[in-house]
Amino acid sequence: MTPPAIFDRAARRLRRDRATDRFGERDFLRAVMLDGIGERLSSVTRDFAEVLDLGCFDGAFRLPGARIARLDPGYRFARAAGGVQGDEDRLPFADGSFDLVVSAGVLDQVDDLPGALTLIRRVLRPDGLFLGAFAGAGSLPALREAWRAAEAQRPAARFHPQVDVRAAGDLLVRAGFALPVADVETLNVTYRDLGTLVTDLRDMAGGNMLLTRTPATRTALAAAAEAFTAAATPDGRTMERFNIIYCTGWAPDPSQPKPARRGSGAASLARALGSR
Repeated sequence: MTPPAIFDRAARRLRRDRATDRFGERDFLRAVMLDGIGERLSSVTRDFAEVLDLGCFDGAFRLPGARIARLDPGYRFARAAGGVQGDEDRLPFADGSFDLVVSAGVLDQVDDLPGALTLIRRVLRPDGLFLGAFAGAGSLPALREAWRAAEAQRPAARFHPQVDVRAAGDLLVRAGFALPVADVETLNVTYRDLGTLVTDLRDMAGGNMLLTRTPATRTALAAAAEAFTAAATPDGRTMERFNIIYCTGWAPDPSQPKPARRGSGAASLARALGSR
């Protein structure tokens, strides 16, 4: 069954190309994601030789001693990082090509996220590791509320669906990963006005990339800006939240620990409860 098209792939590529020159000034969200991925990677006591940086942006991810292939939906990001252009749910790599796949800041913009995760698992070698991070459900509440207030009479679709941490864990299981873990961390950023937030989103290749988009009127933009400013704290700044979901999963391998066989416990739960 073909998944429904949610995102405009052509618009996504174009926006990534437009963000290439300015991304280094607005890369704070991906930098936080890469730090989180690095922390999780540091707890793994093994070496990785063949790595895929999936959604590479400017190629900031580094792993000493590893050979890193890079893929990005944007042509200019891919070219600048020495990688290839492609979509996360249409990977051009053979099965079992990598022993580590990292992805920071792109998987929330994919039409077929279950399919993308399945492909990631397939390009991993047995006992290969996937570490991903993306903005999840509950992100951008101040921006959402500002648009809700501005377009109360005629609301338009301005935000794409977001995955929560529980659904992320379920998707890892569905994709066939072993030892799946999904967790969430929150990043709070304050803004002096709506325009600065919108600029950040644009220059980090974010924003509205839905297949069906409705241009905002000047009146709606002004009303959204006013509502955003009205939510400011006494210091004149409005707090915005990014919920970063981290995903960890391993390609299955016989050497990995297995859950205990049902009924193999040495103690009886019924007997324990009966002694109360």
